[in-house]
Amino acid sequence: MTPVGINTGRLRSPFYPRLAELDSLNTWHNWAGYCSAEALYCEDMEYFAIRNSTGVFDITPMTKYRITGPDALDYLNRLVTRDMKKIKPGRVAYAIWCDDQGQVIDDGTIFHLREGEYRLCSQERHLAWLTTAAIGFNVNVVEETAEIAALAVQGPTSYSVLKNMEIDGLDTLKPFGLIHHQIFGVELMVSRTGFTGDLGYELWIDPTKAIDLWDALFEAGKLHGIRAIGTHALDLARKEAGYLAPFEDFLPAETTVRTGRTRSPLEIGMEWLVDFNKDNFNGRRALLKEKVEGSTWQLVKLDIEGNKTADNSYIYADDKKNSDEIGFITSAAWSPVCKQNIALGTVRTPHGKPGDNVWVEVYYQREMHWNRVMAKATVVDKPFWFPARRGMTPPAPF
Repeated sequence: MTPVGINTGRLRSPFYPRLAELDSLNTWHNWAGYCSAEALYCEDMEYFAIRNSTGVFDITPMTKYRITGPDALDYLNRLVTRDMKKIKPGRVAYAIWCDDQGQVIDDGTIFHLREGEYRLCSQERHLAWLTTAAIGFNVNVVEETAEIAALAVQGPTSYSVLKNMEIDGLDTLKPFGLIHHQIFGVELMVSRTGFTGDLGYELWIDPTKAIDLWDALFEAGKLHGIRAIGTHALDLARKEAGYLAPFEDFLPAETTVRTGRTRSPLEIGMEWLVDFNKDNFNGRRALLKEKVEGSTWQLVKLDIEGNKTADNSYIYADDKKNSDEIGFITSAAWSPVCKQNIALGTVRTPHGKPGDNVWVEVYYQREMHWNRVMAKATVVDKPFWFPARRGMTPPAPF
């Protein structure tokens, strides 16, 4: 728990008092200016709450922008690569936005709250860029990060927990859908979204009712194994789901200095998010050229032999030729639920086709001595973790 009276210079979420009560490790870090816990009591227990019961993560620090006005839809369609006209009110879209060179600035989710009213959420702050991009559009872009408290409620028993709270419309809520519910005299928005690749929801509420929501949620989940979790447990879950994290699996284009360090959507496996049939959008010309001429890099998901994680390792086409380096690992972990040594990486084309075998240079330490092994790895095209309950509507109760 952060010592009383010491000002860390970081903002505190409305849920901080409850998190601080649970904290026994004092591993707080900075997320967009807020205190966010890497772990609260035990990373392993927190991770298994996500996969076996319900894990609750404070996503209040996620940057949130309210986008309204007559041109809101046209503005978003110009901004992101996918066709926002297909995202109806009550639906959520995963989206990517690029600079004029077709390089990814960031990814995030866009909530179509009501007709002509949207909320864009991202890990990084983009208000200056969003307001500049709004020039010429009759649109209002307002940051509302501090005005909305939010929790991610993830895991196989999450549906049962929320059912105990008697939230209307939960039975028919499909993945990437959202509903509005009245509670504590204010509106609670529930979206079937998350960053774990599992059954899960996100709750959005007025900050003045954050503690009321927390207490009601944990009371409803006390027989369903509900636990608060930190970022380390969440990060392991997202790797199993094959989800990308900025500054790990790609660098936001606005943050790089050296050329060749950024990536396009086509190079990080997000071509399905690029709609070349819609009107012009940021980076369209560059991405069309890349589609014709081919990409330089290719994102890969790797199933690696052995149990030594391949953090920051080089990838080779041949285990006998260390000079034949073709890429590197960006995220790696031993997956407890999959019983696999998994990784995300980036390799030069034409390498990286599903079924290809590559070699990963893994270093690990044992009793102060460093060991090196060339581990065989297979490129896979599916997420490592994709349970059926993730898409079931309604999910099975517990």
